[in-house]
Amino acid sequence: MKKLIAYDLGTGGIKASLFSEKGTSLADVFIQYDTLFGAEHFVEQRPMDWWNHVCTATRQLLASSNSTASEIAGVALSGHSLVAVPISRDGKLLAEQVPIWCDMRATQEARELFTRLDYNQWYCTTGNGDPAECYTITKLMWMKNHQPDLYADTYKILGSKDFINYMLTGVLCTDPSYASGFGVFHLNHWDYEPAFMEAAGIRPDIFPEIRPSDSIIGTVTAKAARLTGLAEGTPVACGAVDNTCMALGARGMDEGVAYTSLGSSSWIAVTSSKPIIDTATRPFVFAHAQKGYYTSAVSIFSAGNSFRWVRDNLCRDFDDDTDTYDAMNRMAEGVPAGSHGVLFNPTLAGGSAQEPSPDLKGGFMGLSLGTTREDLVRASMEGIAMALRCTLDILLSQTTINREMLICGGGSKSAVWRQIFADIYNLPILKTNVDQDAASLGAAALAANACGLWSGYGQIPLIHKVESISMPDPERNALYEKLLVVYRQWNQNLAELANIMPK
Repeated sequence: MKKLIAYDLGTGGIKASLFSEKGTSLADVFIQYDTLFGAEHFVEQRPMDWWNHVCTATRQLLASSNSTASEIAGVALSGHSLVAVPISRDGKLLAEQVPIWCDMRATQEARELFTRLDYNQWYCTTGNGDPAECYTITKLMWMKNHQPDLYADTYKILGSKDFINYMLTGVLCTDPSYASGFGVFHLNHWDYEPAFMEAAGIRPDIFPEIRPSDSIIGTVTAKAARLTGLAEGTPVACGAVDNTCMALGARGMDEGVAYTSLGSSSWIAVTSSKPIIDTATRPFVFAHAQKGYYTSAVSIFSAGNSFRWVRDNLCRDFDDDTDTYDAMNRMAEGVPAGSHGVLFNPTLAGGSAQEPSPDLKGGFMGLSLGTTREDLVRASMEGIAMALRCTLDILLSQTTINREMLICGGGSKSAVWRQIFADIYNLPILKTNVDQDAASLGAAALAANACGLWSGYGQIPLIHKVESISMPDPERNALYEKLLVVYRQWNQNLAELANIMPK
């Protein structure tokens, strides 16, 4: 039996997953790596951490599953977006640490760009709806302004998964989905837009060649084989950005299929044949794995990371992460909907483009002397769901979705949280056997198509087996609809206060 390896290169770590040629999950290994917070708005990771952990995870995966390297028909990556990895002409990594998606150091550069370029024209062309300073083009402008020698020495700039592809194969390239987060990709033309590079003052040849997501870009080199345990000559597919891989793994290419990704940051995305563009609310759009399709999304920057903050600061008395989260689920289950009047705003990492200000700060509201830790834990779950419901309403104002919501990511494991989402979304919430493996399944599907084991993506929905459906309760939904009015007003007030808060 032929097998496939999918790598899900996320913000928190690398997951290497083994799949059968039919898309059945066989085994996986997860290894964390560090995120580095430097000066204000600097958020960086080390590319060699990604690579070293890919090597370790691959060896562990093969050993733990009793698989041989010769069984692996191909590999593919899903990678976190908007990363800028500089590579020299002779193939060297030029920076030990690189800015990742949520690094927003390029504030001034973003302002400069839109003195020379109409913002709405740029957004409508690229679909880049997150803050402009997140995107690769403004990060390159920052590099050119503040690290001119590094910019001059950079031959190509790579995304996260593209760097791992380079380490595996020696090939410098990207795919349309990752390129669509560079800030210079034309969604309708499926190619770079030279006018945007010119406006930014960035040379066009710094961006890598674009190849199809499900094409073979090369094979595992002898050096990479020694380090990873893969066989030399193993085919490597181009892969895709995490949003696209997750959309693909979350039931494929059907029009209107939506999912909620409940991870460190969270988003709600829908697959469609047209990008969802709106200059007022700015959904962000990535090219899909198949030309002519898009995944359009709305997001919050703080979900699992804010829930982790609650865990770390309010639940230190438990032994390990699993015990802590299990205990938090029990706490939340014992508190009625509405958390005895306590609300939580989860914007601990600032506001997304769909929220009223990037400077939003989170908080609890409605505390009294009778408030308990249990109230705070449930309120944090409800607050994250309310924040996402606000973004869902934006998406629903622009398009239609299937009237059920698949939830995936780490938070999907919690039955009480799934019920909270059902009651706040007022939609059935589906949990399937794919669960946290949606991005990995999407990457495996790209590898399967690239290697000729599959022909298209029609079998992905068949892989999903529904494990639970959480139906909305009318009474709880009615309560949450009233609380959402308060939440939205509070969110707006917090945004206004953030603008006058001393820095």
